Amino acid sequence: MAYTTINKSTDYFNTKIWTGTGSSNAITGVGFQPDFCWVKSRSLSENHFLNNAINGSTKVLQSDTAAAEQTSSNGMTAFNSDGFTVNTDTGFNGNGATYASWNWKANGQGSSNTDGSINTTYTSANTTSGFSISKYGGNGTQFATVGHGLGVAPNVIMIKNLTGTTGWIVYHDKAGLTGSTLDGEAEYKMLSLNTTDAASDNGSDCIWGSTSTRYKIDATGSASYLNSSGSNYIAYCFAEKKGFSKFGSVKGNGSDDGPFIYTGFKPAFYMHKVYNGATGQWLMFDNKRNETNVVNKFLKTDANEAEGTSGSANQVDFLSNGIKIRENNGDLNGSTSNDYLYLAFAEAPLVGSNNVPANAR
Repeated sequence: MAYTTINKSTDYFNTKIWTGTGSSNAITGVGFQPDFCWVKSRSLSENHFLNNAINGSTKVLQSDTAAAEQTSSNGMTAFNSDGFTVNTDTGFNGNGATYASWNWKANGQGSSNTDGSINTTYTSANTTSGFSISKYGGNGTQFATVGHGLGVAPNVIMIKNLTGTTGWIVYHDKAGLTGSTLDGEAEYKMLSLNTTDAASDNGSDCIWGSTSTRYKIDATGSASYLNSSGSNYIAYCFAEKKGFSKFGSVKGNGSDDGPFIYTGFKPAFYMHKVYNGATGQWLMFDNKRNETNVVNKFLKTDANEAEGTSGSANQVDFLSNGIKIRENNGDLNGSTSNDYLYLAFAEAPLVGSNNVPANAR
């Protein structure tokens, strides 16, 4: 059974949905003061907006573009003890528009981490839930290392240049190896949040050599993605925690009776991307936009599109112990030549350390 030290998943991750008011609006019910908020309008063609406690609530990045960090005084204006406040920006709070946010708890603004050859400006780490945020300044040094504060090697890392217009670099430990080595260690394929590209050898723009304290970044070629001297970067790191989070891969079968993914928990959030054999969208599902099965309301990290509500294109079931794929399209479950990566977070563990089992939807 999937025993876990996290019996209440919503202490560390929660989805929140709301309807905009067009004026200052305190969004409550998150259950904690979030340190990372990912916001997307469901009804409008607006960018995805990513805010964090290190840079401050008014500083935003966009997962669907390569834009540098921007200041939005009319977007998110504050992190609060049970949520956040949004203002008049239609990307956050247009009158009558609908929105979703996915919220993670780290550890406030944090402090500098000195475990790597680059000292981070701030690292906000939650070792219980396996999530950290780090801000660091690039030094242009090949094979530099950055501390993440998790105490175990991260499974997923997402990095964005704050000052440049280079895109997101995503490391997932199931994305596969390039067949090359760097600094004597195997090199992993990379993906991007803001494109549909398959996992590939990004040349010098790669993350590898992860340990319990730090990971390596390159600084040759087009190093502005990860470690250009004079640029600042934000890194989101995730380490799998039993009964709370799962980061893995699954092979498509090209059938409406798709694969079952065992997570060891009842899912609250699921993100899915074809990485091998084809290009395709990052799809995002959660338990608040669909409170019952099937789960067919999806957003795409790499597109500013409004929410899709599919009768047949992208459908999954959230079960007490995992996820069942219900469609056979290329983004979700193409032929057996397609492989998919996923990130999943729990609504409740299958069985917690308190011996309380999760119920099916």
